[in-house]
Amino acid sequence: MTGSLVAGLLAAQTVPGPAAAAGVLTLSVDVSAARHVISPDVYGMNGGDPALVAELGMPVARWGGNASSRYNFKNHTYNTGSDWYFENIVAGPDNTVESFVKTNRDRGTKQVVTVPLIGWVAKDSPQSHPFACGFPATRFPAQDAFDPWDPNCGNGRLNDANLTGAVPTDTSIQVDASFAGEMVSHLVRQFGPASRGGVSIYQLDNEPVLWSSTHRDVHPEPVTYDELGSKGTATAAAIKAADPSAAVLGPSGWGYCEWVASGLDGCAPGADAAAHGGLNLSQWYLKNMKDFSDVHGGKRFLDYFDQHYYPQISGGKDPEANALRLRSTRSLWDPTYVDESWIGPGGVNAPPLQLIRTMKAWVAQYYPGTKVAITEYNWGALDDINGALAQADVLGIFGREGLDLATIWGEPKPTDPGAYAFRMYRNYDGAGSRFGEVSVSAVSSDQGRLAVYAAQRSSDKALTVMVINKTGNDLTSRLAVAGFNGQRTAQRFTYGAADLTSIRRGADLPVISGSVRATYPANSITLLVLPKRRH
Repeated sequence: MTGSLVAGLLAAQTVPGPAAAAGVLTLSVDVSAARHVISPDVYGMNGGDPALVAELGMPVARWGGNASSRYNFKNHTYNTGSDWYFENIVAGPDNTVESFVKTNRDRGTKQVVTVPLIGWVAKDSPQSHPFACGFPATRFPAQDAFDPWDPNCGNGRLNDANLTGAVPTDTSIQVDASFAGEMVSHLVRQFGPASRGGVSIYQLDNEPVLWSSTHRDVHPEPVTYDELGSKGTATAAAIKAADPSAAVLGPSGWGYCEWVASGLDGCAPGADAAAHGGLNLSQWYLKNMKDFSDVHGGKRFLDYFDQHYYPQISGGKDPEANALRLRSTRSLWDPTYVDESWIGPGGVNAPPLQLIRTMKAWVAQYYPGTKVAITEYNWGALDDINGALAQADVLGIFGREGLDLATIWGEPKPTDPGAYAFRMYRNYDGAGSRFGEVSVSAVSSDQGRLAVYAAQRSSDKALTVMVINKTGNDLTSRLAVAGFNGQRTAQRFTYGAADLTSIRRGADLPVISGSVRATYPANSITLLVLPKRRH
């Protein structure tokens, strides 16, 4: 990381973290400072319970995952890859890409649709067992495991080592970028272009650096800079040719290693990076897309720079795991937070990740104007209040940091505490009321204990302030509000450990001389709504 990049990141808005003095807690909001629009697309999901997504008015949904890498829209067939014995599966009528687009279009939900980049898609296959598969027993009789429902299909491993010698044509047919163009044209014919209600965003495959693992039956070779770059630009061009109004999103890397390194280099820049100007994979990817744009008259071919982010923490719910889960949200933004997993000093000695800020800084340096997305993430424990606190914190960070799009993978059930974290932002009163759309300055004297996020609502100009008590104790704090002419009372809505089945409307709080004093229950999420004074 260059000195100029570090300086740029540190110049961004800073928020006191858990290192702040553990004395009197104070919260402050300035409605006139740090104003920027919160993209509604940060509240997206990859799927989700239909009733829940309808209740939340889910703004964006993604059709992706490993199965999308070899999805063939012509026969509605995909390959499960290493997720389940490399089998070809014919999608049922409710699981086709057309069904996904129609369902979400009818809901008013923006769609992200993944197009194959890997070079292979599933061929015509039986709709029931026995399936075509990448490592059949007829070719590889000895394997560590076979599908209990289809004993000819193995997991492609023997003695805990990957088998080699799979024949791609057992399951797949070879395609190039023109296939993606055909897929987009097909969806345009059926649903119209993006500009008239069709698919808004197309994703350039899914976690490509993992192809040599997840889809090793057809792509056993590690992905290089050049392969990812050339396939990405060619496919982006084919998408834009088929629908100039659609946006393109990529590269959708799986996590830290793909963020910085190609499959050939492993998990840190190596010879492949050295051959490409010493840039890490993300930096070079953005530069390569910009260079491609420049030689095509400045036409934009990448609209969203996208990465997946799963904090490298356990899914446990013991006190230590819970505390780490709540601390680890700092890896999205905090210039002082060194990751506590293998990513940190004990592993590859990464600097503070500041994931969103770093992504935005790289965009500014290598392809200005590109939006930033995280199309897969999950902090875990969504069935527990601790996971709900982390999820509410993450959604607040997404808005404050100016992320453009996010879709959670592994969506909460409607009754899960994690679902209530979404409700606090999207339907806190059961009548469709939402957190504000214009982020404003919100600072806590100890963000690690009492996190705060604030935004002004466009419809009624009310100020909404989300306060998350990450501790096991009730915390009392004074909230000072500047730059806002509000009424004399603040509405209070709370979700917490005391009642995991509902968001409670508490008694209104007095606003005295521009401040609100409140007690925030242990392990809770509280939304304060300050109506604007009517003249």
